[in-house]
Amino acid sequence: MKLKDVKYVSDKRIQDLKKLSINTAEDLINHFPRNYLDLTSVTPLSQAYNNDFVLTLATVEVEPRQASGGRVKYVKALCSQGADTFSVVWFNQPYVVGKLKSGERYFFYGRVQIKYGMISMTNPVFEPVDKNVRLKGYMPVYTVKGNLTQSGMKTICLSAVNSLNPSSSIPLYLQQKYALSPLNKAYLEVHSPSSENALKNASDRIALEEYFKLISAFKIIKGDKKQVKPRNYSISADKLAEFAKRFPFEFTKGQKQAVNEIFTDLKSPFTMNRLLQGDVGSGKTAVSLCALYVALYSGYQCALLSPTEVLAKQNYAVCKKYLKEYEIGYLSGSLTATEKKSIKAKLLSGEIKLLVGTHAVLQENVEFENLALCVCDEQQRFGVAQRNSLEEKGIYTDTLVMSATPIPRTLSLIFYGDLDISTILDKPVGRTEIQTSVVPLRKYEDMLGFVTEQAKKGFQTYFVCPKIEFDDESDVLSAKELYEELSTVLSGVKVGLLHGKMKDKEKLSVMQDFKDKKFDVLVSTTVIEVGVDVPDATVMVIMSAERFGLSQLHQLRGRVGRSDKKSYCFLLCTKESEKAIERLSALKTCSDGFKISEIDFDMRGGGDLLGERQSGRILTTLKGLKYSNKTVFTAKALSDEAFKLESNIPYLKKHALELYEKLKNVTLN
Repeated sequence: MKLKDVKYVSDKRIQDLKKLSINTAEDLINHFPRNYLDLTSVTPLSQAYNNDFVLTLATVEVEPRQASGGRVKYVKALCSQGADTFSVVWFNQPYVVGKLKSGERYFFYGRVQIKYGMISMTNPVFEPVDKNVRLKGYMPVYTVKGNLTQSGMKTICLSAVNSLNPSSSIPLYLQQKYALSPLNKAYLEVHSPSSENALKNASDRIALEEYFKLISAFKIIKGDKKQVKPRNYSISADKLAEFAKRFPFEFTKGQKQAVNEIFTDLKSPFTMNRLLQGDVGSGKTAVSLCALYVALYSGYQCALLSPTEVLAKQNYAVCKKYLKEYEIGYLSGSLTATEKKSIKAKLLSGEIKLLVGTHAVLQENVEFENLALCVCDEQQRFGVAQRNSLEEKGIYTDTLVMSATPIPRTLSLIFYGDLDISTILDKPVGRTEIQTSVVPLRKYEDMLGFVTEQAKKGFQTYFVCPKIEFDDESDVLSAKELYEELSTVLSGVKVGLLHGKMKDKEKLSVMQDFKDKKFDVLVSTTVIEVGVDVPDATVMVIMSAERFGLSQLHQLRGRVGRSDKKSYCFLLCTKESEKAIERLSALKTCSDGFKISEIDFDMRGGGDLLGERQSGRILTTLKGLKYSNKTVFTAKALSDEAFKLESNIPYLKKHALELYEKLKNVTLN
């Protein structure tokens, strides 16, 4: 259904919706609120701390007006709470002018700033008090752009649900068997919740729907992987054992088991499709080199794919060291056209036996003479279709995918249902225990003092932010904002900045400067999750830690503690809810990545795998999705149902194929 056919959606609103990648009525009903505010939990600003995000109730004294400070234009209003007054400022939101009326009361939700004793709120969402009586205590908060307002977005989302009247893809007999409520009712409840319990049930109902379609789509994409391969690897087990002696360490029990499983797969008549997972430092790279050696020794070509140029160059250097008797090529987007042309020609002729590279390896004009084995490092960062496109460069190619991000068994069922799984459970050798603390905002200044003291001792600190720069709808501090702040408040401390929008050469330069101690503090986004080891980095500060999954926090924590020096991880909690504190506290007592992934999955859910949300609604709990206080399906049962039905029910296959384009770039990170 087209957007123009939805009531209350004007041509002007269509343009703003397109900025949010909303192009159809279906997109609109799936633009779920990013948050819900409990209107019974209101905080007076006099009780708020600097940088807190709070919901407060205030009266507008002076209506919003355009203002400017230097080159920056903004809208400013004056509000009051009893005898206290405060200013409210909106950047890049000129439409706010005329939206608030003097003398009227409003709910405001946003970031509190306290400077020189003066209180203000930045970019808050707002809603008139009288309109919220009908919301029964809950106000949805959407991501909006342009002139779209919160109330306007809610209105058109509800209108789209009523216009579409979405129906379930789950067969009627299963809906009746498990007493599933109508899908349109669930969508209405999500966009206008009547109670917390009703919202939970509606979210689970939509999650169940999406999961059912999702696993059907994955089956279509993956296809039948069990193929008889047209090759034999001539290497013996003794020869492989001899290669393993090249490493300056004894393989752990977990590494040996993984090598044996991979060797058995490669020697079998069927194509290998195996996932190798293990914590940071568990020795996955050494295991993968053993797999590459099997193919190279037998006269075949191999490819090693990495998600970033930093990691690709590290892998290239390691391969050159341990596989030096073979011609190894490197391919990335940063090479010159002449260099790329030369590499591609040598690859096609068979001169290059192992190609190490980034996404550039996936380009259509990259051709192999006899590709036999594909290895994907940090594979959770690649989409399913990307993995398939690499495999298709050979004939019935053997595939090994690796991940340092432990994946819960239930997610493995969906994403890696076509793969055998090898897991290295041994603890990383020589790693120090990292002291982890959950830090409330009121302790922020004390933490900065600790960072300053560490810098004086010659130790370095990472600060990680969820996003790169300020935007209209965000309620978190960005990397660029934090960089400016720390450059000012950390006296005598040299601060650097790193983020994903930088060019690869610039990122490499910043990381090298940090390693060379030209910076004491590095402010970054999660781009440092995979990077250069910095032995003197002993402190990791993660801003708005409740925004991250526990597995990702565990990965970030692994950037420090890479020597025998005492190391620390501070999880700065912006929203100090009981649930957030409980979830983050799990990291204080657990350092096992696999246990952490299961805890995270139980407490946080699987996230929206097709969009930007990292937790919550879609795939809420695959271990046994709860609906109306009753277990509906286990992940295995539901997978079996979908797999049986996919080829027989045309409309289900249609839904699955509609997801195909989105699934091309689905990653777990």
